[in-house]
Amino acid sequence: MKRNYYIVLLIFFVFFVISFLTNILGPLIPDIINSFQLSLGLAAFLPFSFFIAYGVMSIPSGMLVEKYGEKPVMIAAFVMAFLGAFLFSTLPGFSIAMFSLFLIGIGMAMLQVAINPLLREAGGEEHFAFNSVLAQLIFGSASFLSPQVYSYLVQNLQDYHGGGNFVVDTLAGLVPADLPWVSLYWVFTVVALLMVLILLFVHIPKVELKEEEKAGAWETHKQLFKNKTVILFFIGIFAYVGTEQGVANWISKFLASYHGYNPQTTGANEVSYFWGLLTAGCLLGLLLLKIFDSRKVLIGFSSAAILTLTAALFGSATVALYAFPLIGFFASVMWSIVFSLALNSFEKHHGSFSGILVTGIIGGAVVPLIIGWLGDFIGLRYGMMFLYLTLGYILSIGFWARPLVTNKTFGNKKKE
Repeated sequence: MKRNYYIVLLIFFVFFVISFLTNILGPLIPDIINSFQLSLGLAAFLPFSFFIAYGVMSIPSGMLVEKYGEKPVMIAAFVMAFLGAFLFSTLPGFSIAMFSLFLIGIGMAMLQVAINPLLREAGGEEHFAFNSVLAQLIFGSASFLSPQVYSYLVQNLQDYHGGGNFVVDTLAGLVPADLPWVSLYWVFTVVALLMVLILLFVHIPKVELKEEEKAGAWETHKQLFKNKTVILFFIGIFAYVGTEQGVANWISKFLASYHGYNPQTTGANEVSYFWGLLTAGCLLGLLLLKIFDSRKVLIGFSSAAILTLTAALFGSATVALYAFPLIGFFASVMWSIVFSLALNSFEKHHGSFSGILVTGIIGGAVVPLIIGWLGDFIGLRYGMMFLYLTLGYILSIGFWARPLVTNKTFGNKKKE
C-alpha cells in the first residue's frame, strides 16, 4: 500500500501516551512499600499485575483488530486505562492497585498489538527498524516526563496547607493527605479520558493490511508456536521487557537501601534519567542503524549494558547514580531491533506473530517479581544479578538472528 505518514505520526503520539501511563511504577514502589507496609516480593506483584495482562490480552487483541479495525480497539483500550486509573484514584489500596493495574495493562496490550503492525505497514518494512527506534525515542521521552510529574506533585502535596496553583489545589481535595502519590493516578485518569475523546473525533483512515499482516485464527497461532524461531524471538521480547522493568522498577529502592538516597527526589530523578538516556540512546541508534547491520548494533549495546549493570550494582554511590541511567542508554535500541528482526524473519502471518511477540511483554511481570523474591532472601543487589541472564540472551540474538530483510543502511540501498 501507499505509505501513510499520518498513521505513523498518530502511532508515535499513542506511544508517548502509553509510556506516560505505564512507566511510573519504579519511582512509586518505595512509596507503595511504605504506605501499605509491603515486602519486596509483595511490591513486585504490582508490575506483575500490569504486565501479566499482556499475556492474557495480546493474542485476542490481534483478533479484535482483525474483526473490528484499529480505531474501535484503540478507543476500547483507552477506556480500559481510564477505568483502571479512576478506580485506584477513588479507592487507593494494595488489592485495588493490582486490579486497576491489570485493567490498564489490558488496555496497553490492546494498543501495542494494534499499532506495531500498522507502523511496519504504514512506514514501510524496510524502514521498520528505523521507525521503531524513533517510536522508542518518543516512548522514552514520555517515561522521562512522568517521574518528574510525580516528584513535582508529591513535593507540593506533602503537608499541603493551601496556596498552590489550580492543579495542586484540585488534587489536594481529591487525594488522602498521607498518600500524595495517588495524585498521579488522577492525572492518568484525565489523560486516558482525553485520548478516548481524541480518538472519537479524529479521523483514522482505514489501513488495509496485506494478508501476512493480519492476525490469524487460533490455528495460525498454534502453528507459529511450533516454530523454533518464533519461540526464540518470543523469549527475546520477554528478556528485553524483563530487563527494562527489572531495572526501572528497582532503581529507586536500590539507591534508598544501599546508598540512602531519598526515593521521592533522587530516586525519582534517577528513574527519569534512565528513561531520558534511553531516549538519547535512540538518537544514536537511529544513526547507527543507517550505518551498521542491526545485529551488530544489538551486540554492541547489549555488551555495554552488561558492563554498566555491573558498575551500578557493585560500584560506589556516585558510580551507581551514573551507571543506572546508562543502562537505559544501552537498552534503547533493544526492543526495536529484536521486534524488527523477528517480523523480518518471516514472509507471512506478521499480525499473528506480532500478537505472540507482544505477549512476551509478560517478561515485565515475571522478572521484577523474581528480583523482588530473590531480594527478600539474599538482598536486592544479588536479586538484580538475575538481569545478567536476560541481557545475555538479548546479546545472543545478535549472533543467531537470520532476517529475510535486513535494515536499509547507507551502503545497502536495496532490501536483501
